[in-house]
Amino acid sequence: MLSWLVRALLLVAGFVTSWFVTKDSTQFGVMEMAVVTLLLILVVAVLTFWPERWTHVLNRLRKPR
Repeated sequence: MLSWLVRALLLVAGFVTSWFVTKDSTQFGVMEMAVVTLLLILVVAVLTFWPERWTHVLNRLRKPR
């Protein structure tokens, strides 16, 4: 399960990194790891600071009336 998450992050990071650095460059792997780190920080920050009221709104949408 964890390998799927890592694979998805690396796929997105490879796509974003290829916008700025060619895949033949020797710096591609280093830049890809930097982008993966930034994406991981972004995901953790969103999950950490998820506002409580958004959760209430989303829960209200799922419940039948």
